[in-house]
Amino acid sequence: QVQLVESGGGLVQPGWSLRLSCAASVGIFSINDMGWYRQAPGKERDLVAVITSDGSTNYAESVKGRFTISRENVKNTVYLQMNRLKPEDTAVYYCNAEISDYKGIRYDYWGQGTQVTVSS
Repeated sequence: QVQLVESGGGLVQPGWSLRLSCAASVGIFSINDMGWYRQAPGKERDLVAVITSDGSTNYAESVKGRFTISRENVKNTVYLQMNRLKPEDTAVYYCNAEISDYKGIRYDYWGQGTQVTVSS
């Protein structure tokens, strides 16, 4: 039983900030990489940011310098701080976690998505 619960989305004006949170319940399993993806209507689901279990990060070029991904491993929670938001950031944002079972086999799980709308 694995569940990812997202929160923090909403409607904001350009230039404002939002922080997304994703809390993972994974039972006896362990979490490897965690990340945030987004999907706008009519577009593919694209990587926004990813963070490994030891804290290494990677960002999409469109959000570098504006977004910051972080995690609290004791809470199994990943965050996405989004600053200087632009209308083109409008999308449904999805949390992703890679889980390892007791054999070391890896599985991908997704949150339900949270809507971020940036509009004046």
